[in-house]
Amino acid sequence: MPGPGNPLPDWPMFGMDEDVRPAMRRAIGAENAFVLATLVAVEGGGPRPEGTQMVFARGVLAGYFSGGCVEGDVAGHAWACLDDGESRRLVYGEGSPWPDIRLLCGARIEIFVERVAASDPALAALLAAEAGRRPVTYLSDGITRTCAAAPSPWPGAVVAKAYEPTPRLVVVGGDPTALAIAELGAKSGFETTLVRPKGPSAPPPIAGVTYRRDEPASALAAVGLDPWTYVAVATHDLETDREALKAALPSRAGYVGLLGARRRLAGRVAELEDFGLPDAALARLHAPIGLDLGGKAPFEVAVSVIGEITALRYARVSGNTSTMSPAAAAGVPAARFMRPSEAAKTLTSEES
Repeated sequence: MPGPGNPLPDWPMFGMDEDVRPAMRRAIGAENAFVLATLVAVEGGGPRPEGTQMVFARGVLAGYFSGGCVEGDVAGHAWACLDDGESRRLVYGEGSPWPDIRLLCGARIEIFVERVAASDPALAALLAAEAGRRPVTYLSDGITRTCAAAPSPWPGAVVAKAYEPTPRLVVVGGDPTALAIAELGAKSGFETTLVRPKGPSAPPPIAGVTYRRDEPASALAAVGLDPWTYVAVATHDLETDREALKAALPSRAGYVGLLGARRRLAGRVAELEDFGLPDAALARLHAPIGLDLGGKAPFEVAVSVIGEITALRYARVSGNTSTMSPAAAAGVPAARFMRPSEAAKTLTSEES
């Protein structure tokens, strides 16, 4: 169990937790405080970006900074901070007071370590925003903290961390490909729901996946489609596909993808036009679903789908349009045919 005097586990499974907010909740459920360590500066191409965080508490450990170079040393400072409450700014690489701790990548990183009380108002605001699916920014100088939609920084504020709602994935379907997409989505940190209308009463044996048996429109409405929710329509039933797309495309969902044969796509789009979906909604469709990886086995398609969604998530931050439909990237409607760049697409299935 992580804690003062205990080395880090041999297998760093704690590094699989990219979002440390669940660890914060676990920590304050058992303790009065935890230590939050934030990567605040990176020079020379470090393995993790600025804003990466770790959480330390007795029995709770989440996140990673370097894949093994510095975590053990950071842990020692974190336990000391948990005891004395004094924040610390740690430097590794060039200019570090610990030259024996070397980053093999040659980077220089700075990590800010602070003790956060369970009763801290900024922490309460952060966790309330997570529950309410609201983006916020957390600011801290180690003593004063705030968390709001657009807080004003002050001189001395070291940490400025933007938090988005937890990404969600809704997979409509029930065949092996749909199951693979759902399983990989759950393992990739998405809050994942599998929708199989009139499916078996027992849920699929996949950890971390919520199961719904109702029709697509009611299921998607119940989940709630916001910009941080991604929809993968992967059935072999034209009517179910159509109903799912009619509900998802006009919504605020961050992504709507359709599994199916390229040669049938024009006809399926025409059907949606006949139902009155506007050009702007149709232009959002990613079809055929997934990046061009060349594989058609269930998990190969799943990798291509999660890869496309991940590329789109980061493109939104960077402004890159490589995963957008050509028409959407150009700012014009695409009423007849809409899909991401042909250079980045694959025929993931010859079935529909």
